[in-house]
Amino acid sequence: MGKESYKKKKKESFVSKIVNAMLTFILVGFIASQVCNAASNNLRIAQVSDAHFSSFEDNTSYKMLKDSTKLLDDVILQINTSGAYDFVIFTGDLINKPKVSELEKFITHANHLIYPWYAIDGNHDVAIGGDLSKEKFLSILAENNSRMKQNNIYYAFTPKKGYRVICLDSIIDYKVTTNGEIYNKEMEWLKKELDKYKNETIIICTHVPVAEPFSSPSHKMNNEYELKKILKTHSNPVVVLQGHYHAAKIQQDGNMLFISCPSLVSFPNAFRVINLNNNKTKVKVDVFLKETGLKEVQTHAKIRTMGSSLLYGDELDRNASFELRRENL
Repeated sequence: MGKESYKKKKKESFVSKIVNAMLTFILVGFIASQVCNAASNNLRIAQVSDAHFSSFEDNTSYKMLKDSTKLLDDVILQINTSGAYDFVIFTGDLINKPKVSELEKFITHANHLIYPWYAIDGNHDVAIGGDLSKEKFLSILAENNSRMKQNNIYYAFTPKKGYRVICLDSIIDYKVTTNGEIYNKEMEWLKKELDKYKNETIIICTHVPVAEPFSSPSHKMNNEYELKKILKTHSNPVVVLQGHYHAAKIQQDGNMLFISCPSLVSFPNAFRVINLNNNKTKVKVDVFLKETGLKEVQTHAKIRTMGSSLLYGDELDRNASFELRRENL
C-alpha cells in the first residue's frame, strides 16, 4: 500500500471516529434530556391521613390509639426508604385530641421525614373554645415547619412546574359537628386560584371529602355540590386527596379524580402513594395503597373493625392507573 493511500485511510478513520463520537454525544444528550423532561413532568406524593396520634390513650373499639406512635413511625420509615418524593401531605386528624402538647409531639415525629411535608386540619385537630383553635394549630405548625408559614389555614403552593397544590380548610368551628364546609371567603379564594393556574394540573387536599367514598350524612361536606361545580370549571385535571372516612376509595368524574385515603390507626392502617405525570394531552395518575409493616397491629385492627372490607375497598380502590385529559390552553 502506498504512503498516500495509507495516510488517506488513516485520516478518514480519524474523521470517522470524530463523527461517531459527536453522534454518540448528541444521542446521549438527547436521551438524557428526555429522561430529565420525564422526571421534571413527574410529581410523586405520599398522602398520610387520619393518623390520630395519641401519647396517652388506650385502643378504642376500632382505633389502635395505643399503637399510633409506632404506626406513624413505621410510615415515616417507609416513606424515607422508598423515595424520592416531592412532598408528603397529612390530610387532617393528625392527632386524636386537640391538645397543644399532642400536636407538638406529632410534629417531633413528622420532622423525621427527609422530604418536605405539609398538613391540613381535621375535625380532631381543632376544638371550639378548646386548647387548639385553627389559629393556634397553624401557628404551632409554622413554628416547627418552615414550609408551613402560611397566612391562612387554607393555602396553596407550587411543588414543581405544571402543578398547583391547593390545601383546603374543610372544618366547621362554629358548632360541634363532624360535617365539613368550605366557607364563602375560602370559596372565593379557591376560584381565584383555579383561574390563575388554569394551565396547571391541580391537586386539592382536603380532610372532609369532596366526593364521599360511601354515604354518611353526619360526615359529608355540606356544600359539596357548590364545591364540585367550581372544580369542574377548571379545564385541566383536578386530583383530590381526601380523608375523614378512614376508607380506601378511588372515583373518577370526567377530568376529576377523587382519592380517599384510609386511616393509620384503623384498618387497613395504610397510606397512599400518588404518582402524576404531565404530558401535553393527558396526565397519567398511578395510585398505590401502602399498608403498615406492623402486621400484628393491623390484624388486631381488622378484628376490631366492623365492615373492614368497606374500608379496604376493592383492588381498583387500592392500586390503579388513570388518564385525565389535558387542554392545550
